[in-house]
Amino acid sequence: MRLTVVGSYAKALVMTVDRLPAPGETLIGREYRETFGGKGSDMAVQAARLGAEVAYVGAVGDDEHGAEFRALLAAEGVDGSRVTVDPTAPTGVGFIVKDTAGRNLIVVDKGANDRLTSDVLDTSADALRDADVVLTQLEIPLDSARHALRVARAAGVTTVLNPAPAVDLRGVDLSMVDVLTPNEHEALVALGLPVGDATPVEELGRRLLALGPRTVVITRGGEGVSVIDDSGATWVPPVLVDVVDSNGAGDAFNAALAVALGDGEDVVAAARFANVVAALCCEHWETVPSYRTRDVVEAFAARAAGRPTERTVETGAPR
Repeated sequence: MRLTVVGSYAKALVMTVDRLPAPGETLIGREYRETFGGKGSDMAVQAARLGAEVAYVGAVGDDEHGAEFRALLAAEGVDGSRVTVDPTAPTGVGFIVKDTAGRNLIVVDKGANDRLTSDVLDTSADALRDADVVLTQLEIPLDSARHALRVARAAGVTTVLNPAPAVDLRGVDLSMVDVLTPNEHEALVALGLPVGDATPVEELGRRLLALGPRTVVITRGGEGVSVIDDSGATWVPPVLVDVVDSNGAGDAFNAALAVALGDGEDVVAAARFANVVAALCCEHWETVPSYRTRDVVEAFAARAAGRPTERTVETGAPR
């Protein structure tokens, strides 16, 4: 299948701590390293390792970090010919602090990612129209993400929007989105609800549907995934693994979901496959080094056969 990822790249500057710091607290870290990061980059690499024909549309600075990224795409077999090199902005950078329990804190300076405007995207309109699926997220400007999906959907391409990092989407037209993929926190923020709000996940999905997407897929970590559309909601159970590092699992899920949709799977089956891919990512440190190939994923899925299956509930029912 052909997947076009419209998204971000950021050089990840990472260190490990025994526990995450409290506000205002200084801790001593260790194991400083620099790795590849950015949601778009992660999605493109994971999709390529799952066997997709991937084109990447994005922007980097004219600097060492940007050159390293273009080399990564080439090494992973991703078409990077539509990467814009902007001489006026640095390549994005993310600062990541990870604890030994696999939790993390992340702060990103988007840099050149903010230069991925609608005008720039129009120069890559062929990659948007010729794909089976176009996948994007919000480390690029929201209007740019919507523009890319609008161009793709007008050509009959399946469109997936991962609304991360979380933004308030109230009043935003998402009618160009086939599948919206927030986690629970992002769903709350998108609807203007406070963190910790107890609205059932199926009701969150129903409210998000009112913004225009055809299906909402809410990822819930260890509680699995809820797939919500106008007919109701289906729960897809989690895949249980020993979690070493959860960073990049959401990007792996979205990449795998898009690949499975492009392969002709329905959304529930695609979510089931994506759960396996995301879980396997959590067994290893970092993002790119943790992303598994299709044969590894399929072998794991075969071993996991026979575990709990999804159940269907009415939209708005208790989760």
